Amino acid sequence: MNGRKDISMFRNWLLALAPSIVTVAIVFGPSKVTITSKMGAVYGYGLLWVVVVAIFFMVVFTNMAFRIGLATNDSLLTTIRGRYGKWVSGLVGLGIFLVAASFQAGNSIGVGLSIAEASGTPMAFWIVLFNVIGISLLFFRNFYKVLERLMIAIVALMLVAFVATMFLAKPNIQGILLGFVPDVPEGSVGLIIAFFASCFSIVGAFYQTYLVQARKRISPGLSLENSKGGTGMMVLGVMCAVVIICAAAVLHAQRLPVNKASDMAKALEPLFGRNASYLFLIGLFGASFSSVVGNATVGGCLLADGLGYGSALDSKVVKSAIALVMVAGSVVAIGYEKPPLEMIVFAQRITIFLVPFIGVAMYAISCNANIMGRYVNPTFIRISGLAGLTVLLILAVYNFNELFLK
Repeated sequence: MNGRKDISMFRNWLLALAPSIVTVAIVFGPSKVTITSKMGAVYGYGLLWVVVVAIFFMVVFTNMAFRIGLATNDSLLTTIRGRYGKWVSGLVGLGIFLVAASFQAGNSIGVGLSIAEASGTPMAFWIVLFNVIGISLLFFRNFYKVLERLMIAIVALMLVAFVATMFLAKPNIQGILLGFVPDVPEGSVGLIIAFFASCFSIVGAFYQTYLVQARKRISPGLSLENSKGGTGMMVLGVMCAVVIICAAAVLHAQRLPVNKASDMAKALEPLFGRNASYLFLIGLFGASFSSVVGNATVGGCLLADGLGYGSALDSKVVKSAIALVMVAGSVVAIGYEKPPLEMIVFAQRITIFLVPFIGVAMYAISCNANIMGRYVNPTFIRISGLAGLTVLLILAVYNFNELFLK
């Protein structure tokens, strides 16, 4: 009996954790693998402290998202529409859709590249195949359950692949410990901001409210009170830190540059053999495919909800919008060897104005006692959230300066 009880408790814990694990899978894409690899390759272990700071703010905002998801039955964009008007919710939904579509090409390329590098075959075939697989998942009767199980499996796969790679690389323990002492090496500011902006994903936190509500509907008796997303974000932090450590031990030691995520796999092969290279490519595949499906889900779901069609993942309108993001990303990925600069700049321009507004909207709603009731933000989350909003505004100003004034 105790064995069955333990299994039941573990299953409930995993189900409560699932919304934040889906967020991890969405946030940790091929661009994150590239950025973290570059951080380790250029600066060794010296930027590990940045992971701690970024994950702290991500924990704060996913905590807000969990609270909003627990306190309300209406979706977050529906709540925003009720308080600020349909034009605001529509623009937020459209903006997130355009950002998702713009970055989907990079996710598709990551999928194609990881398989192509391992098999020596053309990348385009794999891009088409895995986008078709992603679209086919939409035809399952309960897409949310499929999404959860897929993302949990992929995150577990990534953890095993990257942690195993780290042990193969035999990193310097003292160097790792010193890397958590804050320091800003010369020339590292741009890379720090790039990592911070991608890891402190306000859109990922925003969407977590939808994931929590979906889990509430499927498992009404499940207690989500003690989760609040913190454990999932710790997993995200571990994966980011592990890739930095791998890059520091392998790439930094050899002074090898990083231009794309698969460069780590190429560097591992001469040192540890082809199997080590495959191991890292498996992790890269997991990061890419989870983002192909997850990023498209965010873009399609929030576009439909922003325009007033609801956010139910079994809705035909929502599924069509998700498929549209996947198709757009795969077409661009096949047409270009790398995502065109114009699309990335376009996505960044939207993000400049979109992300701070989303952060402020989330913060305002989660601090509203009339909406939140007993789930209203406690003092620590309020203060930390204000600090996080300040960081978002600084990032927005920096990006504005880089794009328009330089």
